Amino acid sequence: MNYRSVKQILPAFKVDMGGVVLDQALPHSTVKQIDPFLLLHHLNTSYPAGSKQQEVGVPPHPHRGFAPVTFIFQGGVHHRDSMNISSVVHGGGTQWMHAGKGIVHSERPTKEVAEQGSTWELIQFWVNLPAKYKMSAPQYHPLSHEDTPLVTSADGRVKLGVVAGDFQEVQGGIETYSPILALRMNFEAEGQIDIPIPEGFNAFVYLLDGQLAVNGQSEVKEKDLVWLAKDGAGVHLKAKAATRAILLAGEPINEPLVSYGPFVMNKQSEIMEAMQDFQSGKMGHLEEVFD
Repeated sequence: MNYRSVKQILPAFKVDMGGVVLDQALPHSTVKQIDPFLLLHHLNTSYPAGSKQQEVGVPPHPHRGFAPVTFIFQGGVHHRDSMNISSVVHGGGTQWMHAGKGIVHSERPTKEVAEQGSTWELIQFWVNLPAKYKMSAPQYHPLSHEDTPLVTSADGRVKLGVVAGDFQEVQGGIETYSPILALRMNFEAEGQIDIPIPEGFNAFVYLLDGQLAVNGQSEVKEKDLVWLAKDGAGVHLKAKAATRAILLAGEPINEPLVSYGPFVMNKQSEIMEAMQDFQSGKMGHLEEVFD
């Protein structure tokens, strides 16, 4: 296989999101987006034992024009939204929410995680939507660890969860609104694998922990985002130690982008309309109910 070279390595940096400190790998100081991916946040935290669910996590907030996606690694996420959906997904699972024309949701650690002070680790990334789908009906898609299709490398040392797209003739568990390949990867030390990437797709690898050699050359460490150039057919990854990572690849949308907070549209006037629609209740209302 003709491998893609490393275009740029973006080390994650700490950001404070309303009192929640996490690692942000995208956007970066020099990179606004890796089309169609707009943002990547990595949260690894715990709350004091005895915390109340309603006092932790992310309270109700709106979205329009893109898909916020959450990969859960430790603990569980309790999703509630203005479509009257209440859903819990635990470690190894995924929550893929198509915000479309607008939705209000909250993301809390489960009651057990809050009360026990357990580790809560997740990655959230934002996937832009083509203009023709930005005002479509919102949808929420949970995917448990058990229902995520699994592929094991030839050496038996790498396990990949196929969340979206096609990998080694295994179809991911989520259908997307533009072509996406989304993989969750767990490497044992010395595990290695070739991953084909469709021609023309933008692609990157992000390491939660551990260490990888990329194409036998570049060595990258935990919390590095490795942006791959479009000069090859795939990438070779080999673990120097036990490593958790994700690979995201997608067909660029190549449309104008205007964003403001939780809204991602094509024109400034559409952002103003989104703000007005949220304030007037057109995106619905969420009244959380706690045990």
